[in-house]
Amino acid sequence: MEKMERRSFLAAAMAAFPGALIGQSSSTPATTKAVHVADGEDRLGEQHIIGVSTTSFKVLTRDTGGDLFIIQHSNLKKKGGPPRHVHHNEDEWFYVLEGNYIAEVGTERFELKAGDSVLGPRGVPHAWAFVGDAPGKLLIAFAPANKMEAFFRENEKGRKDGVYVNDAAVYKAYGMELLGPPLLVG
Repeated sequence: MEKMERRSFLAAAMAAFPGALIGQSSSTPATTKAVHVADGEDRLGEQHIIGVSTTSFKVLTRDTGGDLFIIQHSNLKKKGGPPRHVHHNEDEWFYVLEGNYIAEVGTERFELKAGDSVLGPRGVPHAWAFVGDAPGKLLIAFAPANKMEAFFRENEKGRKDGVYVNDAAVYKAYGMELLGPPLLVG
């Protein structure tokens, strides 16, 4: 059974990012040269505070002609993550650079540490949370990019009186559904 699950995961992972990872783009990217973005820096030098994380945009939607969008979440000590949600049109891949995280994809729960990754296929509900005592960094890739960059730009406006509020209408406007609260962390 474990071998079958691993094969299914590997097959899904291989299928998730074909155009972006093997150079077969469905359109011509706006960027035709390498783009270097340092650790902790944002592609455009912007600062994004989304939920409990400082977020840096690493690969913009326009860089890949819409095939891929990559962000880096940095958590200093504040635990937590986004609410349970589902993407109808994007696969989402999580890669831990440092720290400890948990992720739930469908009915499976994963404890993640540096070097671990997990794929959240489109159509499968998921959530993740930073749970470490030391700082954490998490790369998240969306393929295809669709409206994810625009979603994060809109979603970071979701603060009321200093508290982050998730809005189901915002999720829906960007092709997702808000399904429940964030994962409980201690």
